Amino acid sequence: MKSKFFLISLVIFSLLLTACSAGQSSPAELTPVKLPLGYVPNVQFAPLYVAIDKGYFKEEGIDVSLDYNMETDSVALLGAGQLQFAIVSGEQILLGRSKGLPVVYAAAWYNNFPVGVIVDPEKNVVLPADLKELNIGLPGTYGANYIGLRALLSAGGLEESDVILNSIGYTQAESFLTKRVEAAAIYVANEPVILENQGVDFTLLRVSDYTSLVANGLATNEKTLKENPDLVRGMINALLRGIADAAKNPDEAFTISKKYVENLGKADEAVQMAVLKKSTEFWTTDKPGSTSPEAWQNMQNLLLDMGMLESPIDLTGAYTNDFLPTGE
Repeated sequence: MKSKFFLISLVIFSLLLTACSAGQSSPAELTPVKLPLGYVPNVQFAPLYVAIDKGYFKEEGIDVSLDYNMETDSVALLGAGQLQFAIVSGEQILLGRSKGLPVVYAAAWYNNFPVGVIVDPEKNVVLPADLKELNIGLPGTYGANYIGLRALLSAGGLEESDVILNSIGYTQAESFLTKRVEAAAIYVANEPVILENQGVDFTLLRVSDYTSLVANGLATNEKTLKENPDLVRGMINALLRGIADAAKNPDEAFTISKKYVENLGKADEAVQMAVLKKSTEFWTTDKPGSTSPEAWQNMQNLLLDMGMLESPIDLTGAYTNDFLPTGE
């Protein structure tokens, strides 16, 4: 009798355990997504580290793995259907679509273009027009630094030929400090913070003070939007939650970032924390994830002026706000 009761109890327990397990998502049920970021591991990617670490992507049924790839490569792979998502800036979307790639900007991360130019105070630069004839350093004639510099030159009525461009790689702070260049195109949340920490004086011109451009955001392709809209919404939801958390609690975000950025804990934490806090200024907005038609038109006009676009393209297919969380 006791053995029969034990057997019945064991069966009931097994059924309950099976029922509980059925209500939980196992790792095998998660959709794997490879997400290129376009730069090396950095504290400025804290929102993604937070979203992964807190399980926000997994709550959406997504298993995200980060990759640090060139933006141009990411856009090409997106367009070819070999990637479903990537973090890229607005100009790369337009350049890709001009080549027939079906890439689409699905959610904004940065609310303002985060690039600017730092200038030696002795040059008495007050406005973009004052950059004329200066020796300006930048990583190269590509990417957001270059786009931002050209936007400032345009705001000042200048052409690229009116200044001296110096390709210095990602050594803007060092090159400015050693006076190798008189000015440098930089990310506002990065090099200025580093130089301030060293007591170095500079004049800062922000692109966002003169024009609205499309900065970094989550890109996908037309096939993914059509065939897997829930996956797109899940990626956006998790990203926006990570952004909100990192902006609200940068100390926690910094601690989490140490798990993903090698040697971040050994770096000058005060400087890196300042970089993170300055970055949050570019993430915070009343309309998380939303992107504006004006910013896209400005970006296209700039690329046309630069000769990077031969002719205007239909901007309505380049971006969408339709997959943002309800009410945003």
